[in-house]
Amino acid sequence: MSNGQGQRSWTFLTNHAQVLLCIAQTSDITLREVAQTVGITERATQRIVLDLVEANFLERRRHGRRNQYAINPNVEMRHAAQRGHPVGDLLELLRPQDSGEPR
Repeated sequence: MSNGQGQRSWTFLTNHAQVLLCIAQTSDITLREVAQTVGITERATQRIVLDLVEANFLERRRHGRRNQYAINPNVEMRHAAQRGHPVGDLLELLRPQDSGEPR
C-alpha cells in the first residue's frame, strides 16, 4: 500500500472517546455540534451518547429545550488493559492546554 491508493484511515481514539472529549470540553454542546466536531452522523452520536449514559460515563439532564451533560470521572475504563483507571484520568491527559496553565 505504499502507492497511496487503498490506504485505510484510522485514529488513536474511538468515536466514543472523541464524543466524551467533546462533551468534557462543553457540557451543553448539542449533538449536532458533537457530530460535526467528531466527523460522524448525528444518529451515530446519539447512539454513542446513549451507550455512555447506560454505562454511567455520562449523566444527561434536561435544561429547558436542551440537554446538559455531566461526566462521571470515576468510572473505570472498559478495556481489560485499562481496568482500574478512571476515565477522568484520560480526559485530564487529553484536555486542551490553556495558555500559561501548567499541566
